[in-house]
Amino acid sequence: MKAIQHITLAALATVFALGLSTDATAQCRSFTKKRCLPKLEEYVQNDNYNTAVLIPGDEAELSLTFFGGRAYRLLVCGHPVLGDLNFQVLDARGNGVYDSTDKDMSHFDFRVANTQQMTVRVQVPESSAALQHEGCVSIMVGSKS
Repeated sequence: MKAIQHITLAALATVFALGLSTDATAQCRSFTKKRCLPKLEEYVQNDNYNTAVLIPGDEAELSLTFFGGRAYRLLVCGHPVLGDLNFQVLDARGNGVYDSTDKDMSHFDFRVANTQQMTVRVQVPESSAALQHEGCVSIMVGSKS
C-alpha cells in the first residue's frame, strides 16, 4: 500500500509541475506578444518564441542562425521585475559582436553578408531583495530584406 501511495504522490507532483510549466509558458507567450512583439517594428518576426522564466542572477544562452543578405533586429525583452537585462552576441568562435552593457538598448540591428551561427547570452542582474521574483525573458528575431 505504501508503494502505491508513493507512486500516486510522485504522479501528482509530476502533473502539478507540468501544469505550472505549461502555465508559465502560456504566460510568457502572452507577455511576449503584448510587450515585446511591437518592439520589432518594421521587422518581420521569424515565428519562433524563445522564452524562459528566469530569476535574478540567472544567465541563458541561445544559438541562432542568421542568413546572409538580410537585415535583422535581435530583441531581448524581459519582465520589468527583473531589472535591466544585459546581453551579448557572440560569433561561432566566441568573439563578441555586440554587448548591450552601458547601452540603453534592448535590441541590436545588424546585417550579415554570409549565413552564420551566433550565440545570444542574456544575464539577469543580481538582486539584494529579500524576495526574489521570477519573470519572463524573450529573445526575438525579426528580419527584412
